Amino acid sequence: MSINWFPGHMAKTRRQIQESLKLVDAVIEIRDARIVKSSANPQIDEICKDKPRVILLNKSDLAEDKVTKDWIRKLTTDTVKPLAVNCITGEGLKGIKPTLEELLKAKHDRQRKKGLVNIVIRVMVVGIPNVGKSSFINKMAKNNIAKTGDKPGVTKTKQWIKTSLGIELMDTPGVLWPKFEDEAVGLNLAFTGAIKDEIMDIEELALRLVERLQVNNAQRLVERYKLSEIMENPIDNMDNIGKKRGAVISGGNIDYNRIAVMLLDEFRGGKLGSISLERADEV
Repeated sequence: MSINWFPGHMAKTRRQIQESLKLVDAVIEIRDARIVKSSANPQIDEICKDKPRVILLNKSDLAEDKVTKDWIRKLTTDTVKPLAVNCITGEGLKGIKPTLEELLKAKHDRQRKKGLVNIVIRVMVVGIPNVGKSSFINKMAKNNIAKTGDKPGVTKTKQWIKTSLGIELMDTPGVLWPKFEDEAVGLNLAFTGAIKDEIMDIEELALRLVERLQVNNAQRLVERYKLSEIMENPIDNMDNIGKKRGAVISGGNIDYNRIAVMLLDEFRGGKLGSISLERADEV
């Protein structure tokens, strides 16, 4: 499965990020807790390497708790602090200000010595499409300033958002990179909806998801779709799911498009349970 996705506005966003870094004290990078490695744009790592960074592992309620804790240990450094959060409910977001203050302590101490009292922390918010940046900003600002949507590519322009916490957020559009060298990365992004379904073969994508889940999360499939067993061939499992859900068309054939849409929607919505597609000890 070949996946190439690099709209023009994403190249512009990369330049904006580089140019705007001098205006901020730190960076908040948002990733998907289910695919922590795949949802990390390697260009962001390079561009923001000299800035203190908080990595928000969003949608942590959809990931396996132990796996997320392993990722937090792996990613933590002197200048990078990860937090498990849910940007819809706000869970974990209270940790952002103290974490930023810890990262910026030396800078703030210098500013206080110069007589600065009311210190405002200016932060750039970055991340790939559809990881929850707009939901995060809306929660922090307590109103719907940023546009939200369940499709990638909603935010198109740079904007500043004030919060009541003494933190100002610079929003940036989600940015992917020109080509996915590792097919697994592209698939993970597609599974979670970071890549638009319109550019994918959705039936093949769902089949690949079943193929992945039947190895590490077989019981989730059994429980959700009331399967008697997991077959070795993923197409057999698709067929059985289709039969259980009544997705049978004329001639007794399975409506694969209907099953594909359902499988992806239910995985993305957490109806299959908490599932992590990447583990810290595997990378």
